[in-house]
Amino acid sequence: MQNVIAEWIRQVNITHAPLRQSCVTFQDAFDGFYSPDFLASAYFVVVDRIPKPDFPELRAAGFGAFMDMEAAGITYDDTYYVQRRFVGDRGLHFHELVHVLQWSYLQREGFITRYMSEILSHGYQDAPLEVMAYQLDGHYRQGNPPFDVQAYVQQNL
Repeated sequence: MQNVIAEWIRQVNITHAPLRQSCVTFQDAFDGFYSPDFLASAYFVVVDRIPKPDFPELRAAGFGAFMDMEAAGITYDDTYYVQRRFVGDRGLHFHELVHVLQWSYLQREGFITRYMSEILSHGYQDAPLEVMAYQLDGHYRQGNPPFDVQAYVQQNL
């Protein structure tokens, strides 16, 4: 199933490639948290509806609630998708960039396998990869001092 999802993600990113915007846009807002090089290698796409795979096998495996959940954003590899109405939410962009880092360190198959396992074992809210992203975006939203998020994610995966 992971291979099917990985191919679906690849196709979604290819389809949306002309709409990608560089996260270098957030260089000033995220200064001290993310390096300019990292931001230049990450992208976002503004959409009216978040793309999610909807395979019967996923529902049968217990992912129905996750698939039906209303999401403001979702990350696939180096690109994340943001609902148009949330595009101005910098904390959301911060959160999704944490996932871009997780993808980069775990690689596609590793991230998909781990994320799926954590959702099934812990549920979305308590899945460790999500907990990490929510904690880090909370730190940012509260106006706390910058620190190297890239190093933190790498050390805490």
